[in-house]
Amino acid sequence: MLTYRHEVVHTFGWYVRKMIANVKARGATPIILSLTVRNIWTEGKVERGSGEYRAWDQAIARSAGIDFVDLTRILADRYQELGEEKTGAFFAKDHTHTIPAGADFNAAAVVAGLKGLRGGPWESFLSAKGHAAPADTIGWLNLPEAVNPAMPTLLLIGDSTVRNGCGDGAGGQWGWGDALPAHINTGKLNVVNRAVGGLSSRTFLTQGHWDRVLTLLKRGDFVLMQFGHNDDSALNDEKRARGTIKGVGEETQEIDNRLTKQHEVVHSYGWYLRRFIREAKARGITPIVCSPVPRKTWKDGKIVRSAEGYAGWARKVAAEEGAAFIDLNDLVAQRYEALVRSGWRRCLPTNTPIRAGRVRSLMRRSWRSP
Repeated sequence: MLTYRHEVVHTFGWYVRKMIANVKARGATPIILSLTVRNIWTEGKVERGSGEYRAWDQAIARSAGIDFVDLTRILADRYQELGEEKTGAFFAKDHTHTIPAGADFNAAAVVAGLKGLRGGPWESFLSAKGHAAPADTIGWLNLPEAVNPAMPTLLLIGDSTVRNGCGDGAGGQWGWGDALPAHINTGKLNVVNRAVGGLSSRTFLTQGHWDRVLTLLKRGDFVLMQFGHNDDSALNDEKRARGTIKGVGEETQEIDNRLTKQHEVVHSYGWYLRRFIREAKARGITPIVCSPVPRKTWKDGKIVRSAEGYAGWARKVAAEEGAAFIDLNDLVAQRYEALVRSGWRRCLPTNTPIRAGRVRSLMRRSWRSP
């Protein structure tokens, strides 16, 4: 009716894929960005994307094998940090279009996303202003968000035993959180795995992941936490600087962090768990504490537990804070030992880690055994 011409209309994805193909055909590099964020807030939280376009963009980029910048996530996180009033100052006549200051803020977010792409040439192309913009360091992790925010959400936090790398099974390694959705009716409950490999309870907090988690959760949601594997590391070094003080006490240690070059007060393992639990409860979110899954360490025919260490400390904190507790350390150890008794471990070399996929397969058979 507008052009008075016959036209064949396609899907959003069709048009984006056509653009990608046309760009590649000319020897240029296509990069997909998700949508900017609208100035729409509900109960103190900014809208994190309009419709399903963000998910479609990501899926198209993945299938085409090209880079994707989740501008929606970057901006939503930054707007959330600014707050509703300051964010509103970027918008003039409506909730979509920005004034010059807002456009510059958004442009800096685009630069952050480009700088975060691994192996990109962007540093050589940037002005002094572009160099000053901090890179988005978590884009490569491909951290998920709730598919349907209107439903309740079970959100997982932890280390690589919960989610390894960017959650794609690289190197054949998966976290147990990646297998959990298959056991849940995801039509009634979102399962969002925000665990980050290599982090401890301390660095999950200090690197901002916990604050970002809180922006994704609402009253009535659940947060399932499992830390411990990386807490038993150096408190201060040039590599990870991720260790926590052993135990559940209130003792602290002040350090000049050799990795971050920042002064920091380090707390106990229990202190960090207590903070997660208390802040979740204060927002009407139900915390569930898991003891860390055991390592594949055998002694006298049994898997070594950590009842006197991180597993025991997790149990103690949960009990003291009135939080639900799942003793994964002992539950998984029992099932590993059951595999040995049933003869399944004879199929595995003694020096081969029991990976998540193999464990699930063997356990299914073990549970069906009489």
